[in-house]
Amino acid sequence: MSVELGDKKVFYFIVLVSALMAILFGLIAVTANPVIISLAVALIVGAILLTRVDWIVWSILLLGLLVTGLLPLFFDYFASKAAWGVSLLGFISMLIALAKIITTPDARKNTPVFVWIALSFMVYALINMLIQWHSFGETFSGFKRYFQVWGLLFVLCWMAFDKQKIDYWRIFFLFVALVQLPFAIYERIVYVPIREGLKHLYPGLVPIDVVSGTFGASLTAGGASAEMAIFLIVMLALLITRWKEKVLSTNKFLLFVPIILAPLLLSEVKAVVIMLPLIFLMIYRNEMLTHLYYRLIGFAFIATFVVVASYAHLLAVSQSQGNEISVSKYIEDTLAYNLYDKGHSGGNTLNRTTVLSFWIEKQGLHDPISFVFGNGLGSSHIAAGHVSMRYFGYGIGLTAVSTLLWELGIFGFGLFLAILIFAWGCAERLRRESTIPEIRADALAIQSTLVIFAFYLFYRAGMLENIGLQILFTTLLGYLAWLYRWHSYK
Repeated sequence: MSVELGDKKVFYFIVLVSALMAILFGLIAVTANPVIISLAVALIVGAILLTRVDWIVWSILLLGLLVTGLLPLFFDYFASKAAWGVSLLGFISMLIALAKIITTPDARKNTPVFVWIALSFMVYALINMLIQWHSFGETFSGFKRYFQVWGLLFVLCWMAFDKQKIDYWRIFFLFVALVQLPFAIYERIVYVPIREGLKHLYPGLVPIDVVSGTFGASLTAGGASAEMAIFLIVMLALLITRWKEKVLSTNKFLLFVPIILAPLLLSEVKAVVIMLPLIFLMIYRNEMLTHLYYRLIGFAFIATFVVVASYAHLLAVSQSQGNEISVSKYIEDTLAYNLYDKGHSGGNTLNRTTVLSFWIEKQGLHDPISFVFGNGLGSSHIAAGHVSMRYFGYGIGLTAVSTLLWELGIFGFGLFLAILIFAWGCAERLRRESTIPEIRADALAIQSTLVIFAFYLFYRAGMLENIGLQILFTTLLGYLAWLYRWHSYK
């Protein structure tokens, strides 16, 4: 009798919850709000996948690298909101990873230092956000932008994924790199001419910026071409180091490399002429110190690519502006809005250099609290940050470094930099100690790309905003942590 009564209570409880959920999601559906709907869908999917964390990882990778970046070209309004579903999956994965180390002390063993620093950085940002609370929209959206996919780092470190799953994800990243070329060609042929006709209606619009593969662009705004370039250069580094360690055959290497390099010449990312030689120098730094022919080959490769890439970029700018531009004028303009006093494109008063001197001027030692701890998450965001509004039109959040300094202060920036430094040390240890060519190759590639990420901090703010680049960054760090733990247990 008591069992039947208990069964009825469970049945009535399930019916009640189901009815309430049906009403709730019915109300969500009739709002026709893509943000609320995508959050609800992601919540349902995330709840279903709680026991299959690898499926959550797959969902984040597939949607974040192949879907959310392409949608703006076709459904601009919806696409700007669709990434919220991916972000929610990212936070669900983070909660799963944190629950794992809290409930399972053994999961914390052999965790590399940079992972604990990353967790400390997130906790510091959260506490800082609560103490310096300005408004719900500003602080919540700021936290979401910073940490929307950091769950990948913690999940890859603390969840017990076998090598086969890791290999599948690595192959998927190579696939994403290879499909950038057809999308870049399509964007160059179809969308650049359309934007050429729109640039007079939208001041500051650069037509060639739409060539960004699957990393995000729209008809009337900027594009994530630099983020696509970073992704391709990272994948190129992984191919080079695997070929160097004889893990990858020469035939496959020669097949993949041109496909990965080609989109870099189709887009107009001037920083490629710095990043690509830099990655080459980092990979072959030891050989170049001891072997003359490596230095000669390296110099020839770097010089050739710089000339070809610079010519391609110059040609793209000339076509965009409708008149021929001399090499000296091209170099002069590039230096002016990067190193001198000219404001960066997009109507900003500041550029990549003056944005730092402006922070020192306005947030120096005369305001020690803000200098050390910043003004809170979201405060420098161009859309609605209260500090950004105070300096409207300056572009104080132009780069990741300036954003970190304004929002989290010198202390927060130091923590973020420490993540890169200790990750470098972790990769160096793997490279020196491991006898497995695959581990040595990937450790060297990750170590080399960390230098690119450090450079990118001073170049753009994408590491704190662009979901595709954030997936790349956190996955690389998570993969490094997985390699470190795998090496420690072997």
